[in-house]
Amino acid sequence: MRRFAFLLRPQWLALYVVVIAFAYLCFTVLAPWQLGKNTTTSRENAQIARSLDAEPVPLTSVLPQQDSTIDDEQWQRVTATGRYLPDRQVLARLRLIEGEPAYEVLVPFAVDDGPTVLVNRGYVRPVGGSGVPDIAPAPDGPVTITARLRNSEALAQNKTPFEADGAQQVYSINTAQISALTGVPLTSAYLQLVDGQPGGLGMIPLPHLDAGPFLSYGIQWIAFGVIAPIGVGYFVYSEIKVRRREKALARDPEESRELSSEEKLADRYGRRR
Repeated sequence: MRRFAFLLRPQWLALYVVVIAFAYLCFTVLAPWQLGKNTTTSRENAQIARSLDAEPVPLTSVLPQQDSTIDDEQWQRVTATGRYLPDRQVLARLRLIEGEPAYEVLVPFAVDDGPTVLVNRGYVRPVGGSGVPDIAPAPDGPVTITARLRNSEALAQNKTPFEADGAQQVYSINTAQISALTGVPLTSAYLQLVDGQPGGLGMIPLPHLDAGPFLSYGIQWIAFGVIAPIGVGYFVYSEIKVRRREKALARDPEESRELSSEEKLADRYGRRR
């Protein structure tokens, strides 16, 4: 076993640790991260595609109570009759619509014989870089709207809501945060108006049905996790082969000579043909 003792030298041990850590990250973090994004994107694409042909259903059939949640109904078109609460309007800032900055206008909507739900009226463009433009008020009185169900967004970290230009502004469409700001109980899901609705502004387009590169990226990380240990095995094999040759040369005076650095590297990692 003494001839393999070099494999326990510090530089080799460091290589083992690095490769094992890299392979572990590939299999437990990097590949699942990309594959998870692929699963999420594929699921959302399927929901959008299904909603294109599905007829709108009453909101109360999906969200009957204030604490109701949606599962696979995201992007489903729904109808609701009720009243806007325009004095509780909130703006979502730093949004990007069709490649340009925008504010999205959010207003609570009290559904007749149902819950109060947040409605995304659509978008307006900022003025003067980031100023809030004049926004047409939501209708005052009973209206019937058609909209798409959306899941509440994750809360933007280290982004505190504030008031500017006479408008309460937030960084994410998080219904729990907006409920706390407005003092209005809201469902966990919100509504995004389709085109031509009472109170609607600039219509927010549907996302493109593109699966993206996440699946291929996930497979690549799995491949890297497999290749890295194989590479270490190849280096070990090459090192053992070179050491055997050096010992054989040392025993043969006629063949014995000092190998150049280039020859040693060629023996370890392959010669050019």
